[in-house]
Amino acid sequence: MNLEQLKAGLGAAGIPYRENEPLAEHCTFKIGGPARVFVAPQEEEQLCKAILLCRDSGLPYYLLGNGSNILFADEGWSGVILDTSALKSSIQREGCTLRAGAGTLLSSLCREALRAGLTGLEFAYGIPGTVGGAVYMNAGAYGGELKDVLTRVRYLNQEGQIVCAEAAELDLSYRHSIFEENGGCILSAEFRLTPGDPAEIQAKMEDLMGRRRDKQPLDKPSAGSTFKRPAGAFAGALIDQCGLRGYRHGGAAISEKHCGFVVNLGGASCADVLALCDEVRDIVQEKTGYLLEKEIRVVKG
Repeated sequence: MNLEQLKAGLGAAGIPYRENEPLAEHCTFKIGGPARVFVAPQEEEQLCKAILLCRDSGLPYYLLGNGSNILFADEGWSGVILDTSALKSSIQREGCTLRAGAGTLLSSLCREALRAGLTGLEFAYGIPGTVGGAVYMNAGAYGGELKDVLTRVRYLNQEGQIVCAEAAELDLSYRHSIFEENGGCILSAEFRLTPGDPAEIQAKMEDLMGRRRDKQPLDKPSAGSTFKRPAGAFAGALIDQCGLRGYRHGGAAISEKHCGFVVNLGGASCADVLALCDEVRDIVQEKTGYLLEKEIRVVKG
């Protein structure tokens, strides 16, 4: 199957798509060239069908959530982008369990937990991603990680089968899950929470959001924390210790507000960000001995 056949298959299945879609419009960094084909499935069935069509066509595809941890290449993506954030979101509650589709915003899941008087997800309030993306990278903040409350995931495997897996089977660790290796497409996830006082839950959510506003450069385009936390240290503190606050390359810079963030000052390119990351990594390693590894996902090809 070639590109034209892929488009014909998408059209026949009623799956919305666009060609040469600017990826800068679909990520929080506001950087990136066009996607050859940008697919916006509305239902889970459309997402699964689109994946199978991509596999049959031999075209590479990338599953995109809210684009909050992504750096797209300046030349764009020569294959297919599958936008899971276009899926109609759904959240179901059964006792202390919440089930959410992959395209559901994490913030929406947290607000539903608050409405239900369930505690355990407060740490995730303000993380600007979807449920699927958060599971994929085991998102975390302020001492909590998704693996602390995740119980089960439904996903489409490489053989085109929908399977369920317990959280213990997903190799969840710091910013990692088995989905980085097995190529599965997360469809939905279950979270086990505990009853709590809604007033206390809301107070904690507001406190953590306040900390984000105070400490993070939310006023500038970025992809969140740029580097992973090295064992025994904090990336932002190491960068600051090396005198790199505000250090820039082209339109990209280390944030003046939080050194763990690379921000887009306006017109930054992917090349600017990558060059800045390499320069910062080398300086930090030379001065402190710590080797920083990027947390942001660089998508090119």
